[in-house]
Amino acid sequence: MSPITDFDSLRRAMGENSEQPEGPARNARAEHLLLEAEKLNIPLAVIEALGHQLKVYNYSSEKGKMFVPFARLLRMWDERPEDFDEYETHALHWVFKWMSAGMLGQPHIPLASIEKWLGEMEHRYRLAGHSERAVRSAEFSVAAHVGDMPRAERAYAAWLAADRDTMADCHACELHGQGWWQAHNGRDEEALELWRPVLEGEFTCAHEPHTALASSLLPLLRLGRADEARAHHLRGFRLVRPMESMRGAYADHVEFCTLSGNEARALELLAERPAYFTDEGHPRSKLDFLSVVTLLMDRLTELGLGAGRVPGPAGRTWTAAELAPHARAQALALAARFDERNGTEYVSERARARMARRPLVDRLPLGVRPSGASPIRVPERPVPPGAGTSAEPGTESSGDVALPALLVEARRMSDTLQPHAVEAWAAVARAAEEAEAAGGDAVLEPRDRAEIADHEAMALGPGATGLFERAAELYTEAGDPGEALAARARAAYVHALAGRVDEALAAVAGPHEEILALYAADGTGLRQTASVLMARARILTRRVHAAGEDLEEAVLEEAVLEEAVLEEAVLEEAVLEEAVTAVRAVLALVEGRTGEDVRLAARAAEAQAMLGELAGHAGDVETAADLSARAAGAFVAAGLPWFAVEYEARLAQLAHHLGDVDGAERALRAALEHGGPYLEPVGRAQLHLQLAEVTGGLGRVAEAADHALEAAHWADEAGEGPTLGAWARHQLGGFLLRRGRWAEAAEVLESVLPDVTAGTHGEGAVVQALWWLGDCLGELGEHRAAAERRLQAAEIARHWPEQQDHATLAHLAASSLEQAGLTDEAERAYARAGELWRTVGDAPGLVRSLRARAWLTLRGEADPDGARALMADAVEECEAAVDAAPDGETRARLTAELGHTHRQFADLLVRMEDGGAADDDGEALFEEAVAALDRAIAAFASLGPDTLRDRCRAELAAAWLEADLGRPADAAARARAVLTAHGEAPEEDEAARSLRGEAERLLNTVTEEKREPVEN
Repeated sequence: MSPITDFDSLRRAMGENSEQPEGPARNARAEHLLLEAEKLNIPLAVIEALGHQLKVYNYSSEKGKMFVPFARLLRMWDERPEDFDEYETHALHWVFKWMSAGMLGQPHIPLASIEKWLGEMEHRYRLAGHSERAVRSAEFSVAAHVGDMPRAERAYAAWLAADRDTMADCHACELHGQGWWQAHNGRDEEALELWRPVLEGEFTCAHEPHTALASSLLPLLRLGRADEARAHHLRGFRLVRPMESMRGAYADHVEFCTLSGNEARALELLAERPAYFTDEGHPRSKLDFLSVVTLLMDRLTELGLGAGRVPGPAGRTWTAAELAPHARAQALALAARFDERNGTEYVSERARARMARRPLVDRLPLGVRPSGASPIRVPERPVPPGAGTSAEPGTESSGDVALPALLVEARRMSDTLQPHAVEAWAAVARAAEEAEAAGGDAVLEPRDRAEIADHEAMALGPGATGLFERAAELYTEAGDPGEALAARARAAYVHALAGRVDEALAAVAGPHEEILALYAADGTGLRQTASVLMARARILTRRVHAAGEDLEEAVLEEAVLEEAVLEEAVLEEAVLEEAVTAVRAVLALVEGRTGEDVRLAARAAEAQAMLGELAGHAGDVETAADLSARAAGAFVAAGLPWFAVEYEARLAQLAHHLGDVDGAERALRAALEHGGPYLEPVGRAQLHLQLAEVTGGLGRVAEAADHALEAAHWADEAGEGPTLGAWARHQLGGFLLRRGRWAEAAEVLESVLPDVTAGTHGEGAVVQALWWLGDCLGELGEHRAAAERRLQAAEIARHWPEQQDHATLAHLAASSLEQAGLTDEAERAYARAGELWRTVGDAPGLVRSLRARAWLTLRGEADPDGARALMADAVEECEAAVDAAPDGETRARLTAELGHTHRQFADLLVRMEDGGAADDDGEALFEEAVAALDRAIAAFASLGPDTLRDRCRAELAAAWLEADLGRPADAAARARAVLTAHGEAPEEDEAARSLRGEAERLLNTVTEEKREPVEN
């Protein structure tokens, strides 16, 4: 901290303090600087220090401290206005508005005092000759706050009617206030239209578009513009997060999350700002914050999460059920203080209405990674209080009376292959147990018990062998030997699922022989026979995959002889042929005989799919795609679209392999449609992610971003957030970047960085995420942070065999360091990038790094000789690269680079003369610059019309230098050459029009200079 020795050092210190983050530390520094100012014994120094103190108080949570320095400033003005310069006079009148708003936010200040102050403001503005626009705006704020709607409407109209002058709020703030009034009165469309210039960046200020983005969230949700609301949240919260003074806008973001199905993120936001629960400097924003906290806690309690721990005031742990009444009581107590001051109940009514708001959408995925800041896991869908825990068919508790109905429904669902048939049979089992426990007679027949065991086994998967065997015994007891064999075949298939393919084949051999004999003797039906044949076909198909894996291992194992590999290949072919024969046996049995039996139709469709799978294994991708499409179509035709999903997903992969991107897209969309509500979250995530990649590859980036967003949401729901969800968010960040939505992309990428790891996703994905994030931060003007991310990426890429990415990242990091004002660090980074460019043989990259270093050297160290030497090196390297170019295209590209380097050399020489950085004679530097520009012109001219504009720009630069050197005829000749070159360019060609305009100005200038001696 530099000592304050004079007025200049005080001003520097105040400027530095203004750049610090909002908060108590900055405020304390401003208080210290006022003490230092008083020691200087300069009235204006004290005035400026008081103004600085007032400003930092206003932009902090300690707004209540503003009144003391302002009262002192006003007294100094009344006593000695001559001590104020023009700027401080303007500033004094400007902050009258801050005082009005500040008083409204402090319930201990009487309303009469606020009205008196409003009159004082009007009087002083009139004396100073200012418009009443700012006064009417302040009056509107008072009336709207106390709920005096007629007065508010009058003041609003007068505000808009008054002339704008230097005391009016900036356009951004005025538009925000006007839009707030429209939204307050239920005119959301009008509000958003008023905010549009602020939201689009046409008008900005210290707190805009921050507040407009926050205020727009609920209006956008109410209008159904969810995508814009999500974008405004991600963009706006990024702006609000570092601004301590913006508790009200922060509350708007918490409220938005609460009302859009993002309660978990709302909790994370609370956890980031523990001080907001207790900061007392601005009671009005505290009321807003506590009202929203109450809303969130009530919502969590309604969802059955009241016992979960949540962020809250320091000093104890809180549950949602505990924090809700605490926050409500504090909020309403604050509201009552305002109402007592105002003489109305308006503030309390508004607070209660805000606490009672209902969700505007069930679910709005945001794309950002859940941070896990709160242990509460918010369910995907709201559950009404008192609702049952399951909505699946047949899960209600039942006694003897309901059991027959449950049996009928379960059998209907299993016979028609409905998605929840297993759950329906589980409900039958529970109802039977309840009936037996109640002392009833045996209520289930062996057949019923067989089907219960059969479906329980289906739910267990690989551990179900014993249950399938039990089901077989019960089917036998029930007099259905065919279904018993089918159950035994299913038990055999379980072995294959566990990787015991040989054991499975041995187990299925007996049922297979027996079912064929039984079917031939009319001892069982088509359905049971098809079931056994399909089980055997599945097992053989599993064996094909196992044989393929054995062959791959044999090929990879160096010690295995070629003959052994050949034997494995022959074996695999035989296994494949046997599997194809088994699948065709299923088709031969059921095709043309399915009738209305959906089970048989499903067998035929599955057999087609298996033939496609086996064709793909054999390398016949086209046949595999055709058969997969047929299978999916057969399932849909049979009324079983949910079974088509697996094969449509497979078809998408095959189509992609065949280069049929449109076919892949159609298949993926069909899979999503046919899966409907039956798709598991992880499957839905995978399909959306594949669609994101397909549509992104087709250039439909907005659509791709939507699919990546959905993929991230469903991956989170599946518990795959750190793996599949991370990849989806990674892709989403890239798509948002491609759309130019820098702030949203940065939020998404920052949130996903902890989950994108080299071990799970590969180093390339980590580097890409950091690279993209660096690009976003650079576009947002956060250059130091951009440099950090690019350097992180470069450090990883440093170990890669191919160093092109390392060089590019090092160069980008250097550029970010330069833009951040870190000159020394940037120079070192450019030097490192230059070494890497040289290593990879990238001459343009090397030349650009040398040019960048030359400019840094001139600006940072004011070393003209060093700068000139670096630029000369750039020219030399580029000339050598042109001479060594392997082909015409490369030579042309390098020649253009050489032209730009000569042009920059000329600019550097001119800058050296203009800045007095060189000892050389100015005329000599200009002459050298003209020569460099002539070399640039020659380089561009050699490339023909493609570089005409670059040539003309260099020609004009040389012309101005010729004029400065006292050679008007040469300057005019160059200007005329430019006019001739662009004489036939169309009027809509803005670049040509600009060049012609500059050439004409130059001609007029040199013509006037030639006339001056005659006129004198």
